Amino acid sequence: MVIIWEAGMKALIKGTATRMLQAMVLCAWVSACGGDRIVRAFAPPEESLDSRSVAERSSGVSAGVSAMATWNIIALKTTAAAPFSPPRESRSLAIVFAAVNDAVCSITRECDPHVRRIAVSHAASIEAAVGAAAHDVLVSIYSSSPALVASVDASYDSALAAIGPGRARDKGVAAGKTAAAAILALRAHDHSQDPMTYTPTPGLGSWVPTPPAFAAALEPGWGAVTPFLLHAGAQFRPPPPPTPGSDAYVRDYLEIVAIGELNSTTRTATQSEVAHFWISTGPQLWNQVYRQMASAPGVNAARAAHAYMLANLAGADAIIAAWDAKYTYRQWRPVTAIRSPLDDGSAATVSNPNWTSFITTPPFPDYIAGHATYAGAAEQVMTALFGEHPGTLSITSPTAGNVTHTYRNFHEIADEVLNARVWGGIHWRTSVVVGREVGQKVAEAALASTRRGDSDDDWARRRHHAR
Repeated sequence: MVIIWEAGMKALIKGTATRMLQAMVLCAWVSACGGDRIVRAFAPPEESLDSRSVAERSSGVSAGVSAMATWNIIALKTTAAAPFSPPRESRSLAIVFAAVNDAVCSITRECDPHVRRIAVSHAASIEAAVGAAAHDVLVSIYSSSPALVASVDASYDSALAAIGPGRARDKGVAAGKTAAAAILALRAHDHSQDPMTYTPTPGLGSWVPTPPAFAAALEPGWGAVTPFLLHAGAQFRPPPPPTPGSDAYVRDYLEIVAIGELNSTTRTATQSEVAHFWISTGPQLWNQVYRQMASAPGVNAARAAHAYMLANLAGADAIIAAWDAKYTYRQWRPVTAIRSPLDDGSAATVSNPNWTSFITTPPFPDYIAGHATYAGAAEQVMTALFGEHPGTLSITSPTAGNVTHTYRNFHEIADEVLNARVWGGIHWRTSVVVGREVGQKVAEAALASTRRGDSDDDWARRRHHAR
C-alpha cells in the first residue's frame, strides 16, 4: 500500500492528477481486499513510449515490485485451489518466477536471466511484463481447469487496465509472454507428466498407505523430474534412514509415540498450534516471507525478481530431492510403525494398534521430510540474499485459524518447521533433521549456479552430454 501511495505522490508532483487519482483508488481497494488482488482503476492517459519511460524511471521500480507481490499472491491462490500436490505446486511457482525474472531482467538489464535474455526496450513496462509472464505460465499449467484459468484471466485483465494502454505496456506484455513461452518450452519434457505408478511392499520398515484415507502414493516418480538447477534429484541423496530397532530408530520412536499421538498428554497447547500451523504447504507459507523481503524498502525490481526466482527454484529442487529419497528408501510412517505387530528386535518399541497421529499423515513415505527439505533450502537462500538479521518476519497460516507467527531470522522458521512435523506425529525426528540438511545443500548448489550465471539451458546441455 505504501508503494502504491508513493507512486501516486510522485505522479502528483509531476502534475499528473489522473495518476494520483488512480493510485488513491488502488490504495483504497488493496486495503479493503487485504492486498490480495489487483482491481480495475482509472487508466492513465495514452502517452508516448518516451514520456511513459520517464515516469517509470522514477516510480516504475516500485510499481514493478508491487506487481511481483500481487502476482505472487495470485499464483499461490491458484496453486492452493488445484489438487493437493506439494511437488507440482513447487514446480508451478518455480516456472512462474523464472519467467517473471527473465522478463524483468531483460528490461532492467540489472540481473541475469534463467533461460535467456529477451530483446526488449529498457523503457518497457515492468508491471506489464510481470503480469504477462505470470499469467501465461499459470493459464498454461492449469489449462485443464476452466475455473482457475478464468480467475487468472480476470486478474490479468484488471492488472492491464490499471496500467493503461501505451507502447510501454505493449512492449512489457510482449517481453513477459516471450519469457513465459521460453521457460514453458524448456520444462515441457521435464518428466513431470510421465506416468507415475507405485506398488507398496508391506514389511518391516516399508511404507504402505496410511489411515484414515489409505490413499495411494502421491507422485512416486517425482524424484526423476528434471531439476531446475541441480544435475539430478539424486545429487544429494542422503544415507538410508535408521534401521528399525537401532538406537537412532528407538529414540525417534519413543519421542513420537509420546508427543505425536492424537491425545498426547505431553504435547503442549503451543506445540499443538505449531503442528496445525505447518499443515499448509511449504511454498504457501514460505512465499509470504519471500514477498515480505522482496517488497522491503530499497529492494528494486531486479533484486526482487531474483529473490522470488531463486527461492522458488531452490524450493522446487529441494522437493525433487526429497521425493527421490522418499521413494528410494520407502520408509514407513510413524502411524504404520507404531501400529505394526512386526518385531523390530527392540523391547522398547511397544506396538499400539490404536495409536493415531495428531495431524493426518500425508500419502507418501517418511524419509526425508519434504517440508523440512524445503525449509532448509528456503532458510539458506534467504539468508544468503538478505542476511542473518533481516528484521521481524511474519507468516500467517490458514490451517491454524489465520494465526500469525513472527520470527527474528530465517533459521527460526526452519526450526519451527522441523518441530511441527514431529509434534504432529507424522515424521520421525531423523527425517526432518536430514531433510533440512539436504535442503541446505540444494540451496548452496543453487546459489553457486546463479553466481556462475548458469541457466537451465546450461544444465540441459550438461545432462545431455552426461547420458
